[in-house]
Amino acid sequence: MKKDPIFTGAATALITPMTPNGVDYDSLGRLIDWQIERGIDALVIAGTSGEGSTLSDVEHREVVRFSVKRAAHRVPVIAGTGSNDTDYAVDLSKSCCEAGADALLVVTPYYNKATQKGLIKMYSVIADSVDKPIILYNVPSRTGVNIAPETYLALAEHPNIVAIKEANGDIGKIVHTMALVGDKLDLYSGNDDQIVPLMSVGGKGVISVLSNILPAETSALVKRYLAGDTAGAAALQLHYLPLINALFSEVNPIPVKAACAAMGLCGDYIRLPLTQMETKTRRVLLDLMRAEGLEIKTAKGRRA
Repeated sequence: MKKDPIFTGAATALITPMTPNGVDYDSLGRLIDWQIERGIDALVIAGTSGEGSTLSDVEHREVVRFSVKRAAHRVPVIAGTGSNDTDYAVDLSKSCCEAGADALLVVTPYYNKATQKGLIKMYSVIADSVDKPIILYNVPSRTGVNIAPETYLALAEHPNIVAIKEANGDIGKIVHTMALVGDKLDLYSGNDDQIVPLMSVGGKGVISVLSNILPAETSALVKRYLAGDTAGAAALQLHYLPLINALFSEVNPIPVKAACAAMGLCGDYIRLPLTQMETKTRRVLLDLMRAEGLEIKTAKGRRA
């Protein structure tokens, strides 16, 4: 059963600009406009990079509503709606669909975990409750749950489950998954250091952290591969690897938020239990950004 792709190319897992008083909607709006102007192919709102886990319920819904309105159908808006509480995930998913989100990104449950049977049941219940396409999000390093290839195959039969964001890091498992599901599920890399490897087994692109600061360049990498320039795409993958590693030198989204703040895109404020980037790792990150020609400004909101 072939399903229409939500997007092909690079989607930005967008940060959520904040101040101590709440979400900074002025900066969020400017970020959305800048990302679209720089040629990004889709936006993921209130995911891991967007600090969805520390947004209040009211904030989460409003950030999605605001982003849908600001994007104004220029690119697809994908709302993060996963939870360890399935009933809440259903309610949030319905709300984001009503707000106009084009698709949903649903992470596996965390802390309480789930068996593979539980994953199939959970995702099926959420998918039954909405009329928008769903991307399954597998990131076991953060959730403690890993979606098995056979579970992907079972979930691929649901008409609303259309894609995978795979961030498990195990290329062999991903190859096994694609051998099973074929064209039943689209594949997006959830790791910036594996864009080209995953596209080589049929991936449609990436849901990226790197593109928060290099949207045009990340999109160009994917487009090179899709145009048949495998060597050129691989060269870009290797070129950006030091910067990618620096963006994950501390837990995401600490470094990428520091990077965006250094570019003047937002304030350098992140919610507890995450804290601002350490001086040593920040220095490495900013040096690599300068090497890419990015202009570094004073990081508004950064504590000394």
